[in-house]
Amino acid sequence: MWFGGFQPFTLSDYPACVAAIAFAQGCNFRCRFCHNTTLLHAPVPGTGLMSDDFVVKELENRRGRLKGLVVSGGEPTLQEDLPHFLSRIKELGYKVKLDTNGSRPGVIQRLLKQELLDYVAMDVKSAMEGYAGLCGVPVSTDDIQASIALIAASGISHHFRTTFGAPFMTEEALMQIKSLIPPGSSHVIQTFKPEFALDPELRRGRQSQ
Repeated sequence: MWFGGFQPFTLSDYPACVAAIAFAQGCNFRCRFCHNTTLLHAPVPGTGLMSDDFVVKELENRRGRLKGLVVSGGEPTLQEDLPHFLSRIKELGYKVKLDTNGSRPGVIQRLLKQELLDYVAMDVKSAMEGYAGLCGVPVSTDDIQASIALIAASGISHHFRTTFGAPFMTEEALMQIKSLIPPGSSHVIQTFKPEFALDPELRRGRQSQ
């Protein structure tokens, strides 16, 4: 795998677990409010990215100080060697949390079946009818809903999350999203931070305030 960033310590990204974060390079969405724009483009080896060997070595050196790894992005499920990478992390004795946009339910299902995940956080970007517009690309809402169902029924710790803020989302849309979250699953609302948004109109909106 290829990573665009590595954070060696976090107390906030993996609930109740001292962890590191590895940011997978590449994403299939172009969300208007995205603040990790350097991670969007597909990985090109030799361009300053970190390999899976680098992350494994970092975690080997931090045994006893960390308990888990957050695999975020970008969108980690786009990289074909994700299962192999996660198996290496599990062999080191670490817990694994996956952050995902839910666009690849087949990959999520495989990872769950292989017991490579201990926690999943899935972004639910929009009400179903507004998904493509907000994400900037065609999106299969069937896949999004399949991922929601898989994660909710997985039996492992999980939550769903939505970035909320004007002008790209209304209270009505947020209520529609809430109706998609199965009973018993947590739904976290994240505050929109415009300063690094992909959409320049959203950044300009901040500057005019």
